[in-house]
Amino acid sequence: MEELRKLEKVQRILEFMESRGVSNSNHHSNRFLANFIIFMIQPCEDLSIQDKCCMLSQFIPSLSSTFLEDAYQHHLVTTTNEQNSGFQQSLVGNDLLSCNQTQEYSLWQSYKENTAMVGLDSMQMANSTLEDFCRSYFMFHGLDVSKPESIFKYLPILSFTESYIYQLDKMNEKLLQTPTNGKSVFGAKDKRETNLLASCFSNDPASPLVTILEHKGLLTERIREELRQGEEYWALERKLCSALINKEEILVEDVMKAIHLKSFDYRVLNLLLYELQGTKVEELHMEFLSISEFLVEVSDDLYDYEDDVLENNFNILRMFIGIYGPSAAPAILAKHISEAEDKYESLLKSLDPHLSLSYQKRCAEATKEGNPSNSNVFTKCPSPHDETRIQHNMMSSN
Repeated sequence: MEELRKLEKVQRILEFMESRGVSNSNHHSNRFLANFIIFMIQPCEDLSIQDKCCMLSQFIPSLSSTFLEDAYQHHLVTTTNEQNSGFQQSLVGNDLLSCNQTQEYSLWQSYKENTAMVGLDSMQMANSTLEDFCRSYFMFHGLDVSKPESIFKYLPILSFTESYIYQLDKMNEKLLQTPTNGKSVFGAKDKRETNLLASCFSNDPASPLVTILEHKGLLTERIREELRQGEEYWALERKLCSALINKEEILVEDVMKAIHLKSFDYRVLNLLLYELQGTKVEELHMEFLSISEFLVEVSDDLYDYEDDVLENNFNILRMFIGIYGPSAAPAILAKHISEAEDKYESLLKSLDPHLSLSYQKRCAEATKEGNPSNSNVFTKCPSPHDETRIQHNMMSSN
């Protein structure tokens, strides 16, 4: 009823404006002006209409588009009143955000309203991860990846979850590309976009996804914890990459923690699959896959070393060089790899023989498919590592 009264009030002002010739053919412009007139004629302490007009005459020159854009960003970051979303949407719907910022704004708005949203591009880019997950992990759940019904039965929730996580990861990468040494060459709009992205990660970005999973009866404390660790990984990545650029101290403990957290999305998908099937989590499988994930992340970092340096992304070799220097880093990283491979081989022998054989077959396929010349293929099966390969990657990047 209150909304109807507001609409009636706006309509009466619109009719009044038309009768005085204060209107144009643009409905949205007229509506904005009508709301502004209503605002102006409302009582405000002891200010008269004349006082308000004098004040506007004084300050209107200062209310430039730049000033209003800055005011909007200040409002966007600091407001906690969700009822203001209509105001925010009206601003974004016009000219305050560039086309490149529209998606980030929509994501921010989804966090604010606790509604999970994913973009088509994120779904497309997450597709290779989903394919690899199905081919590498379904066998641990007794599922036949060659049967479409096995995939499509669980694909919607798995695809949505991975796409949402991937979307957040891409936003985090944008933050990593922002200079943090006080010498930013970015323009005002880039700065506003950075502030917008930073606000997303400061306010529990996985919360909308958690709400969806909880509503579907799929959320467990373990899944919630893995998502929390994903946020911790992104924070560590920003911290470490910033420290490296600014030549600040880097702790090896942070680097090792980050590389172990990096595959959190695979663990989330794996735990979801247990919940979707209504089966108990197999701890031996989780432990084995965790070691496999570590080895794969290291392998990916060796292949992606040059790109990660250029894009300021987390990369374990890059971090080790920052800590130990280019001479000592390869041997130290090789030692970590060797220890992980020993544990991997031990756990592999503990698996069911048929499962062990199937996984090794999948790893052979993945190694062949994951040739460095094909950078679009990422797999969660380990391939051989040694100090020579690390040294080769370092030399090729110089």
